[in-house]
Amino acid sequence: MTRSLPATAGLLIAAATMAGAAMVAPAASAASAPGHAEVQRALDQAVARSGAPGIVTEIRDGRATWFGSAGVADTRTGRKRQHHERFRIGSATKAFTATVVLQLAAERELSLDDTVDRWLPGLVKGNGYDGGEITVRQLLNHTSGIFNYGNDKEFFATGQGEAWFEHRYDTYTPEQLVKIGLANPPYFEPGRGFGYSNTNYVLAAMIVEKATGRTYGEELTRRIFRPLGLTGTYLPGGEAKIRGSHPRHYSTLFSPDADPKIHDATEMNQSFAWAAGGIVSTTGDLQRFFGALLGGRLLPPAQQREMFTMVKTQNWIPGTTYGLGVFSQKLSCGVTVWGNAGATYGSWTYAMGSRDGKRMVTSHVNGDWSGLGVFDDVLAAEFCPATSR
Repeated sequence: MTRSLPATAGLLIAAATMAGAAMVAPAASAASAPGHAEVQRALDQAVARSGAPGIVTEIRDGRATWFGSAGVADTRTGRKRQHHERFRIGSATKAFTATVVLQLAAERELSLDDTVDRWLPGLVKGNGYDGGEITVRQLLNHTSGIFNYGNDKEFFATGQGEAWFEHRYDTYTPEQLVKIGLANPPYFEPGRGFGYSNTNYVLAAMIVEKATGRTYGEELTRRIFRPLGLTGTYLPGGEAKIRGSHPRHYSTLFSPDADPKIHDATEMNQSFAWAAGGIVSTTGDLQRFFGALLGGRLLPPAQQREMFTMVKTQNWIPGTTYGLGVFSQKLSCGVTVWGNAGATYGSWTYAMGSRDGKRMVTSHVNGDWSGLGVFDDVLAAEFCPATSR
């Protein structure tokens, strides 16, 4: 999801198969904190074994909080990872988008059973598509069948290797992104499968703008960012630099090489990600948002039930089901956690917790080659009894 960050960029599709091929020199880990020695060990191993530049994890259990880190924010200077750093959250953005849509549904400004054509007449048409047969609900749970624009071959190519440097400041409009997706045939008929697609969430945000007469960014701010006091969170649009303190974002730029070169991909225009994966945030802000969302403090009961009505996933993260902007994941010990996650150039995020939101674990790696196993290890260290691992 960077001007051409393919499917991997805002989600965790290709990311699920990417192993740690390259190594960035790790720095000494943060000191272990009482009560979370297993989590700290997992952070240390993420740097030592996978070659992740740096990793942070924030844990909230009721009112108690803990923060741990390992590795560095900047491989050139050796600057350590810190609390309150901002980073690109990739497809964790989808939970924000779905929350706005569901709030509008609660206010009867729209319905989840509305068709795309009801709000965007004629936009989704041709090449096997009919916007009159696709509902808002199907956009949010990825059962629409609409092709993921990030997987378009030409679009993907502009974000790979040296081409990324030529296109890193390109700006995309939502209409352009939808057009790229629709140039490819649908995955399946609406409601006949699960197909993770960023195009779905671009369309959902376009519907938000039609229903409210305000921009998607304005709705995020007035409905979520400001009420929850998420002072480290914002939608950058075409703004290429990350505001405030942040780690450098290191990427292989999807190189197929066995030993790929690592690039600094911190500065880029993420208009290509927008409502599907464009938000910048912090571990603390994500903890507050997902804690409130899981805890039922952002949606009325009816919309909360809709959000957590899950469908089976295919060709995605193992052990998961998907709702409306959130997913569940069964850990190796049998415990199920809930939340969302995201991957973009040089930045992987995982924000998962108990179903009631009282216990949350949010992690971030400022590199994109370590594999999803580092997050599984952190979650298992916190949620799984030692005897079951």
